[in-house]
Amino acid sequence: MAAKRLAQYEARAGIIKALGHPARLLIVDELSTAGERCVCELAEMIGSDMSTVSRHLAVLKGAGLVEREKRGQMVFYRLRMKCISSFFECIESVMAGNAKIQQELLV
Repeated sequence: MAAKRLAQYEARAGIIKALGHPARLLIVDELSTAGERCVCELAEMIGSDMSTVSRHLAVLKGAGLVEREKRGQMVFYRLRMKCISSFFECIESVMAGNAKIQQELLV
């Protein structure tokens, strides 16, 4: 495989890996609907301490999915790429298809 093509697949895998935790999926989903949230709000939603949520946000930021803005003592995050919602819709379609197949097997 050519080096450029391999690099593209590695970059894709890095983004998918960044989404590979339920808390990070919740963060992205929340930011897609709310627009932006501060770390403290996300920590309360997830039920984790702010340092854990900050680490999750750092992973998402490193993958280019979110961006941050500091306002005084508070840090707010928002989606950098809104198209991630389409990716979630695709995942939901796969889940629905899988559920349908499982249901048909039971009948």
